[in-house]
Amino acid sequence: MELTYYSDYAVRLVNTEQPERGEDTLTSVEAVRELFGGAQQAARRATESDVTRLRTVRARLRAVFEAADRGDEVLAVDLLNALMMEFPVSPQISGHEFRDDGGTSRSSGVESGGGRPKWHMHIADHAANATAGFTATACMGLAFHLTELGVDRLGICEAKPCRNAYLDTSTNRSRRYCSDRCATRANVAAYRARKRLESGRTADSAQEPQASAARGER
Repeated sequence: MELTYYSDYAVRLVNTEQPERGEDTLTSVEAVRELFGGAQQAARRATESDVTRLRTVRARLRAVFEAADRGDEVLAVDLLNALMMEFPVSPQISGHEFRDDGGTSRSSGVESGGGRPKWHMHIADHAANATAGFTATACMGLAFHLTELGVDRLGICEAKPCRNAYLDTSTNRSRRYCSDRCATRANVAAYRARKRLESGRTADSAQEPQASAARGER
């Protein structure tokens, strides 16, 4: 469904903060506007107050991902439902393209000129402020993603100290990292740890005959 696309809004917001590193990029109105991506009309409503509001929402959305990552599906759903009740949406059917020639689309609907429109579900933006609009969109997208693909598709990157949120779209539900970069870094760290362990065992094995010989001399 088209609305699953909006689940990325939730990921983008959560990942504006790196708790383990003490980093936060959500510090200005410009940062808020960047979160909206191509939705420039909605982004223009952003004010300084939205920085604080979105930080609060960010913490609540991270809690959703963390609960899902722990396997606590009921808590993840309860937390997301609470957000959706607080930030409701107004779905709207819209058509921006046509299946064949003869139609002319309009941004606020469809003006038919003989073409067959491609109907899509969109979220109408009637929110009181930028935070409310962004949150409603993010939560609805995340809800569709969760119900269509499963709660276990929401995860937290295992590469320390990253802890970014991600949406698992792999065919075998095997994703563990937010990016290829984190996956590579984790694999390298695991490889080095194995090598250190093997080196330690080799050193212990080499010392054992010497220790036995020393005991025999006594």
